[in-house]
This record gives sequence, structure tokens and C-alpha cells, in this order.
Amino acid sequence: MTYTIDSFPGREILIQGEPYLYFGGTSYLGLQTDEAFQHIFLENIKKYGTNYGASRKSNLRLSIFKETERYLADIVGSPASLTLSSGYLAGQLVAHRFHTESYKLFYAPKVHSALFVPTVSSSTVKEYTTFTALNIAVRAHLASNHNKSTPVVFLDAIDFSGCNYPDFEALRILPLKDIIVVVDDSHGIGVVGQNGGGVYRKLQELKMKELLVCCSLGKGFGIQAGAIFGTKDRISSMQHAPLFGGASPATPAALATLLEAEPIFEANRKTLQGNLAFFLANLTKKKKFTFMENHPAFSFSDLQLTEYLAAHKIVVTSFPYPDEQSPLMSRIVISAAHKKEDIERLLDCINILP
Repeated sequence: MTYTIDSFPGREILIQGEPYLYFGGTSYLGLQTDEAFQHIFLENIKKYGTNYGASRKSNLRLSIFKETERYLADIVGSPASLTLSSGYLAGQLVAHRFHTESYKLFYAPKVHSALFVPTVSSSTVKEYTTFTALNIAVRAHLASNHNKSTPVVFLDAIDFSGCNYPDFEALRILPLKDIIVVVDDSHGIGVVGQNGGGVYRKLQELKMKELLVCCSLGKGFGIQAGAIFGTKDRISSMQHAPLFGGASPATPAALATLLEAEPIFEANRKTLQGNLAFFLANLTKKKKFTFMENHPAFSFSDLQLTEYLAAHKIVVTSFPYPDEQSPLMSRIVISAAHKKEDIERLLDCINILP
């Protein structure tokens, strides 16, 4: 079922004038409807304007970009970072930089479409269905690598199957010291890790040849922007790419809000973890869902559950993704915006199921 609404979907939405609880989307910290967060954002719009369409390579440069990139690198734990207008563009910039004869690209199961170069044929680059198949292919490439091209493995940190985050057990079977690993952490940054820093620190412990993390900042941090994290040399090379210089940057008002809203992020993460703990402590039908430690998304494959919850005026995420030919993606998402009584109502509906 597809619904059309007239405002941002917070904890509650109106469908044909009727109130429904909403347990979907990616506003994990509930920031988009948080009044304190909105106030900071509006004040920064007054200072920086609604948009900034100039190139980052322009001879007039706003200091807020470098300030934000230093801040993000610090909380993530990377040597350097780069901001862009979206997570999708961040992924595309990374993918294009490795689309040369010096590298061989490999894609893990369920990797996000942002990490694929659209002009590359599926015969050249393909998504492996299992990490076992991926491991075999990478090792075969290394063993017969006449042109010395470096393997680059792309994956999603949080793929909603539990295969990667939090322990990355499948990734550990790869010959990591010989490969570059590119990770999309869009669903983790701001939500999981030390101070919402995502997975960079954990992955760095695996000692791969090189690590890059890219992400959207719209899910965990509630702003329209993307970011890339990596070594200083790698980030510097990204800054010189035409794809970076030719694109409009992230809105300065959004980046300034990111810098100023840290107390709100911290408070909302605590609220989210409290909501998540309450839901899990009282959920008796855990086997119906696939979920990950400290992450608020609960995936399921039962279409009837979506319809059942809708009949009880609860809407969840459920649609084919990323295109109409893809499998149905269905999730219940707990957010910091939810109240205890919202979660109790959801539990009352789920726990009586057979």
C-alpha cells in the first residue's frame, strides 16, 4: 500500500484525515521534527542562506566546510573527511575514483546502488550473492593478477541482514591486507558507535590495505549532506576530482547545524536507546524479525504483517527497493521521536500474533 501525505512523517501521520502511528523511514533520532534542532537550523539559514550553489573550488570559500570536515573526522576517527551535497554523490565520487585500470572492483551482497558506476556493464562488475563467492573471486584475482590491479571491495555497513554490522564476521574471511575496502555507513553514522561515529573505528581494527567510508548524513544527523572518510592523501585526491569541483556543496546552514546540535544528538541517541531497550524487553515475537545490536530497524518478510499493522493504524516501511523488480523491503523502525505509549501499542499488536 502506498500513501500520500502532506508533511514530514514524524511519529504520527494523517492518512485521509485519520491519525496513524508511523514506524518506518530513516529519521532514527527524530531530528527532522525536533523543535530544538529546527530552531538551530532556522537560525543558521538566516546566517548562511537557504542554499549555496558555488563550487568548493571557487576563489571565495566559506570556512564552515573545513570546520565541519574536521569535526566529522574527529567523531568518526578518520584522518580526514570530505562533505558533499548527498550520500549518493559521496558514493558515486568514491566509485568513480576507483574506476580505472589500476583497480578491480568487487561488490558484496546487498550493496547500495550509490556505489555502482552507472556506465559500467554488469559483465565487468557484479554483485556477489554470498561472501564465500566474493572471497573466492578476490583470491583468484590476487593469484592471477598479471596487471597488478588492486582489489576494491564495496559493501554496506548495515545491510539489515546482520551479516556485516556489528561484528563483520563475513568481511573477516577476505584477504584484507591486500584489498581496499569501501563501506557505505549511511544507516550507522550518527546512530551507532562512539558518539555516533559509526563503524570506521571498528573496521580500522581489521587492518585492511586501505579503508574508506562514505555515507549520507541525512539519516543519523538529519541534514541533507554526504561525507567521505579516509586517509589525508585519499581525501585530497577526491577534492581534486571534477565530480567534486563541478558539484554544488552541502548547504552551509545544514553543516553549521551539525556543529551546533551535538547536545541534541547525544540526548536523542539516549532516548532512542531507551526506546529500543523497552521494545526489545517486551517483544515476545523476536523470531519474526531480523535485527542488529543497538540499531533500531527490524526487518521482516511477511507481507501480511504489514497489512495487519495498517489495519490497526500503524504504518511501517514496505516497498520494493531499489526498483520495482527488487524484493520487498519491510521494516519496523523505532525512533527517538516515539513515545512509550506508541511502542506499547505496537507491541500489543505484534505480541498477540501466533
